[in-house]
Amino acid sequence: MTDSKRTLNLFDTVMIVSGSMIGSGIFIVSADMTRVLGSPFWVLFCWILSGVITLFAALSYGELAGMMPDAGGQFIYLKRAYGRLTAFVYGWTVFTVIQTGVIAAVAVAFARFVGVLFPVFDEQNIIFSVGKFSLSTTQLLAVISVFFLSFLNSLGINNGKIIQRVFTSTKILALSAVIIIGFAVGYKLNYWSQNIALPFNQGGSASNGFSVTALASALGVALIGSLFSSDAWNNVTFIAGEIKEPQKNIPLGLLIGVLIVTVLYVLANVAYFMLLPAFGDANATMAIDRGIAYAQNDRVGTAALGTVFGNISSIIMAVLIIISTFGCNNGLILSGARLFKSMADDRLFFKQAGNVNKHGVPARALWIQAMWASVLCLSGSYGALLDYCTFASLIFYMVTISALFYLRKKEPNTPRPYKAFGYPIIPALYILITLFICVDLLIFKPQNTVWGLVIMFIGVPVFYFFNRKRDQNNTL
Repeated sequence: MTDSKRTLNLFDTVMIVSGSMIGSGIFIVSADMTRVLGSPFWVLFCWILSGVITLFAALSYGELAGMMPDAGGQFIYLKRAYGRLTAFVYGWTVFTVIQTGVIAAVAVAFARFVGVLFPVFDEQNIIFSVGKFSLSTTQLLAVISVFFLSFLNSLGINNGKIIQRVFTSTKILALSAVIIIGFAVGYKLNYWSQNIALPFNQGGSASNGFSVTALASALGVALIGSLFSSDAWNNVTFIAGEIKEPQKNIPLGLLIGVLIVTVLYVLANVAYFMLLPAFGDANATMAIDRGIAYAQNDRVGTAALGTVFGNISSIIMAVLIIISTFGCNNGLILSGARLFKSMADDRLFFKQAGNVNKHGVPARALWIQAMWASVLCLSGSYGALLDYCTFASLIFYMVTISALFYLRKKEPNTPRPYKAFGYPIIPALYILITLFICVDLLIFKPQNTVWGLVIMFIGVPVFYFFNRKRDQNNTL
């Protein structure tokens, strides 16, 4: 790719990293995490641990990105280290679950909060139903948003870049404002000291008591929410072919973007626990009486702002989440199509996905991605998508970071403009921590995580199908 086509600078790189990470999760998942753990201290621990884990991974990815500054990112890294089968299984899982699943989950969240402003978009407002299948106005809007963003990105990289700059900057500033307001008002209240003193009680029930096993299982389950909210940081590697000085800007962009989001997430949760009690009455009508754990529809951000702005807080938070999710999906859609193009170029995906339109964009890959994400919008629940995406992502993060060790041995003389900070300790720690989380999820939350493994294994016969077609074409 010529330098003239590398139009994204360091600022854009940071915007893609942080913009792809910040969606709706930070405003919602802390309610479920509080119910699972029963302790604000351990909730904050999960957010900090998620940030540390993500930072460890980003620091490790920086070296791989510097070595292989080409479009396709993780797919390219895995292919070089472990071959085409491993790389394909990753790309297959990204297409079927990880990328499109996150796009679908974020699109549904976007549509839900548009419904706060325009009640016609409600999950109970069914347009039509056939048997067990039904289409709500919320699902319809989610699908429309995916296709609209795909259309905008098909018109050229500059469109995606401008959207990402505007929406990511806006939501970082807005989230910062929420934090500042929370601290300014919350320091006058007593909730923080009361909340932070609450011990671990799984499910928030004192009768469950404390045990190491119970804490380990609860942490594993609770981490799903914070890790999902911190995911998609690696999307910037998919679009490496359009980033200026990728050997420098990708590692630096990963570091800055992940740090910004981690700090914002931890401070936002501190603000929540300053403004509201952790627990209350699930049947109460006032947000302050329900507490964080029982916030209506898990909308913690709305409940927290309600203590400051009253009823209008639902509108303020809805606007913020609409901006946040729209910008988040723009980054996901923009980046994901480049990965699928890279797979198509290697004849491991639909051939049409490798085509580039007159704007220099892999438009076919955008539309294929949009169609499957839309199917997931119509068929998957938010919770199931969250579990599938996070578990599968963690598996491949581990495999990719293990490639760091393998390539150091296999290609010791390959130029590495950036070397992983803390190698080998930090990459090894990441693998160990992530392995613990994955095993924990398989044991304590198998209903969805096992399906993630099944989807990955299905990729093996699919690989041989594509590979056979490739070999047949080569012999013609």
